[in-house]
Amino acid sequence: MCQTDLGLRCLCPRLVRNPNYRESKRAVELGHPRPVTAEDHMDIIPLAARDLMGDTGVYRYTKLRRVKTPKGFKFWCIAFSSNDPHKRLPATAPSEEKYLALKEALQKKGPPQWYQAS
Repeated sequence: MCQTDLGLRCLCPRLVRNPNYRESKRAVELGHPRPVTAEDHMDIIPLAARDLMGDTGVYRYTKLRRVKTPKGFKFWCIAFSSNDPHKRLPATAPSEEKYLALKEALQKKGPPQWYQAS
C-alpha cells in the first residue's frame, strides 16, 4: 500500500483475525463468558484485543480498527498510526520500544505494516 493512500499502520494479530477460536479461548481465560452465538463471538474480538493492548502497555496510544488487504480481505488490527487525520492516531510510526511487548506477545517479525482502512 502506498503511504499516500488513507491507511493505518498496524500490527495485525491472529488473535483478532479469527472470531471463532483464539479470541474465545483468551477471553474465557481472562474471565469473560464463553461465547455461544455468532454475535457473542463478534463481541469477544474487542474484549480480547483490549485486554491484550492493556497487558502489553499499548492501550493508550492504539486503536482497534478494521482494515483490508489489496485483495479485499477484511480483518481487525491494532493500529498505531494513520495518514488519515480523522482517525485520531499519530501520523508517524511509533518507536519499536513502544510496540515491542505487543509484537513479542503476537510473535510477529518486523515493524507494523500499512493497511487500507475498511
